[in-house]
Amino acid sequence: QVQLVESGGGLVQAGGSLRLLCAASGRTRSPYAMGWFRQAPGKEREFVAVTTWSYGVTDYADSVMGRFIISRDVDKSTAYLQMNSLKPEDTAVYYCAEAVDYSTTYKSIEDYKYWGQGTQVTVSS
Repeated sequence: QVQLVESGGGLVQAGGSLRLLCAASGRTRSPYAMGWFRQAPGKEREFVAVTTWSYGVTDYADSVMGRFIISRDVDKSTAYLQMNSLKPEDTAVYYCAEAVDYSTTYKSIEDYKYWGQGTQVTVSS
């Protein structure tokens, strides 16, 4: 059973940066992609960023384009989300997720089979 563990969340002032990590264990094969989603209070979980595992092709939500960078370390089975120029509206619980099948976009929650427990990111104004 694949387990994903996020870390790196915390409290930061607007304009600051945080780096989230997602460490995977228990894999028996490589995933197709790793994604980051977030969920703010009272809102639905939304797509943030994705990277394909083999080739590192990335995509982002419009709201974070140019501010967030997703990457992965294949040898360490770890995905990262570098978040810069943070805004109060970025406040949410951030989840990493693993896709084990092909998808055209990897932007839907249904594309992912395994999920981490989430890490809180709070951006103060």
